Amino acid sequence: MKLASWNVNSIRARLDRVVEWIDRNRPDVLCLQETKVADDLFPREPFESRGYQVTAFGQKTYNGVAIVSRQPAADVVRGLPLPNPDPGSRLLCATVADLRVVNVYVPNGRAVDSPYFAQKLDWLRRLSGYLDETARPSDAIVLCGDFNVAPEDRDVHDPAAYRDQVHCHPEERKALAEVAAFGLIDVVRRHHPESGLYSWWDYRQGAFHRNRGLRIDHVWATESVAARCSGAAIDRDARKGKQPSDHAPVIAEIA
Repeated sequence: MKLASWNVNSIRARLDRVVEWIDRNRPDVLCLQETKVADDLFPREPFESRGYQVTAFGQKTYNGVAIVSRQPAADVVRGLPLPNPDPGSRLLCATVADLRVVNVYVPNGRAVDSPYFAQKLDWLRRLSGYLDETARPSDAIVLCGDFNVAPEDRDVHDPAAYRDQVHCHPEERKALAEVAAFGLIDVVRRHHPESGLYSWWDYRQGAFHRNRGLRIDHVWATESVAARCSGAAIDRDARKGKQPSDHAPVIAEIA
């Protein structure tokens, strides 16, 4: 199975690029984030005509996640559960073939001294609790998406500039590590320990061409799935060209 995760920064604005990418890469599962469209307006036809089904959890203008899959998606869960439901469309879970796919768009946090940062930390803690309550480390699980956290300094082009800032702050790295402690493995890092590997680049100041980026998009898996992962990569080429998303797809090959 080829599984990919991509923050497309508006599926309608980036539809042609996403469809072209699918035609070239033929993923079995494509998890999308920041789709920015209500479910009834999601552009399904280009995917369905290619043999995919779309499972969406969106909202107008902001957020939004979707799972595009060749095989049917079962046992779908939309959003973190009660008693404190997330007002944003940020989590979508489904079973595809033998994998439980958890697709997330973690809050950005904006600024460390803002209430949005506290909400980000709380969301990550709730995600950790959700995994603990609904799954086991022995299950075949993939957690993927835009985590909005660079886990280590090697995931940042300039660690000194980002120190104690959003995406790299010790508190959010700790909160993300608690999610990983469920029993999840970063499959890109398992195959690529080197620095200089990023999934997001600012649109401004030629950041992409200068490779001034962050690795904040991830595919994590439980050990049973990670052991089946023969390769993982970030498709940097998908960030090139006219009107790209500011993120690149992350791809995992799972036997």
